[in-house]
Amino acid sequence: MAEWQTISLNDDLSEDHVYTLQLNRPAAMNSLNTLMGIELIECLNFLQEQTSVRVLVVTGSGEKSFCAGADLKERKGMSNEQWKEQHIIFEEAFELLRKFPFPVIAAVNGFALGGGLEMALSCDFRYAADHAKMALPEVRLGIIPGVGGTQLLPRAIPLGLAKEMLFRGNQIDAQQALSFGIVNEVLSKEELIPRTLEIAKEIGRNAPLSLKAIKKSIQSGLAKDLEAAISIELDEYYKCANSNDRQEGIRSFNEKRQPEWRGE
Repeated sequence: MAEWQTISLNDDLSEDHVYTLQLNRPAAMNSLNTLMGIELIECLNFLQEQTSVRVLVVTGSGEKSFCAGADLKERKGMSNEQWKEQHIIFEEAFELLRKFPFPVIAAVNGFALGGGLEMALSCDFRYAADHAKMALPEVRLGIIPGVGGTQLLPRAIPLGLAKEMLFRGNQIDAQQALSFGIVNEVLSKEELIPRTLEIAKEIGRNAPLSLKAIKKSIQSGLAKDLEAAISIELDEYYKCANSNDRQEGIRSFNEKRQPEWRGE
């Protein structure tokens, strides 16, 4: 497996079809620098080639921060051209995360600010430690979210709450994030990773073609009217219905055993 400087990839649960991607710049609150953007692209492309992957968990190292957004110390003194070159890297990394073919779960273990919250929102759903804080504070810095925040947040929570967060740039705590619908569950810092991996392994036991089809149906359908979205779902349904795994699902049910999915 490849090794990276700013992220680490744990495949200890690969037999459960779960991989854990950890942002690994704890001294900088796991903030995003250019190297991390490049390495995220490399890692996500690598993972898409692994047939054992069915679920990806994304988290930060340490207990203080999931990701504090872009590394502003690195950006100090950048020309507009250098800033844009860096941002294009971030855009590609976040697009790969959003379009990852299998479920992606964020385990938010602390601060998720700016690009950090956008990274969490780019995942399919999120769990948070009870000390986590979240914000999109870009408006206070003279910019706006640039890797999906203005689009992902209003799709995740009620529009009025999303607009308030974006216009104010204020931090919310984990319980507020739960009440808003940003996260699915709030856990103690000790429970966060075990609970996230428990859910990830449960998902990983399901049919890989079905997982991919569900994700594609949701992502592609959300941008369509209902009739077009149902058509997308039916296309994916018949791909699964005509698969060998569908036959295996029926056999295993009737034989009262665990299915042996082949992804075909």
